Amino acid sequence: MEAVRTFSRTLAATHERQQEADADWLVVQRVQAGEVAAFDELITRYRGRVYGMVYNMTSNREDAADLTQDAFIKAFRSINRFQGQSSFFTWLYRIAVNTTLTHLRKNRLRSFFSLEKVDENDRQSAEVIEALTDNSGAERGTLVRELQERLNEAMQKLSIKHRTVVTLFEIDGLSHQQIAEIMNCSVGTVRSRLHYAKQQLQSELQVFLRT
Repeated sequence: MEAVRTFSRTLAATHERQQEADADWLVVQRVQAGEVAAFDELITRYRGRVYGMVYNMTSNREDAADLTQDAFIKAFRSINRFQGQSSFFTWLYRIAVNTTLTHLRKNRLRSFFSLEKVDENDRQSAEVIEALTDNSGAERGTLVRELQERLNEAMQKLSIKHRTVVTLFEIDGLSHQQIAEIMNCSVGTVRSRLHYAKQQLQSELQVFLRT
């Protein structure tokens, strides 16, 4: 029964994403036809999601705002090359991720992973804690208070590609398929990078978890 419910939820999510992609494609076609102002609809629709993703990658609000703006400018300038082979969301996210990765490599930023407002009562924060620490015995309040510093230190030891996959999957909640399209790699590569990254993070956090 649970398998049936999971399959039904997956189908519903897929249908919703397809509807979103179809709606975006209609707007894109208007922009390509010369209705420049229609691009504002796409900015309004995705600005918050793109900003959140970039902020989680940079831990800097000013950089996140600038990089988000750069991503939309690049998307607008390249809009005529978008032919709908993927969803606009995936295409835009790919531009934003690549723009941010270039920035990170250029500036060698170390504070990559941000949990500025870690809250044990927040579902997403709780899921991140569970996914990356896997320690139900630790006293939750203590774990939450120290998680950001320890996790930042552990994340700094991962490659940029591995950190990006963790951010997109654990924080932004994207599917393996979406991440594969954004990072231009196979789903198997995404799974492999996630598996490796989680192993490394858990290994780095073991000393913390035993204290």
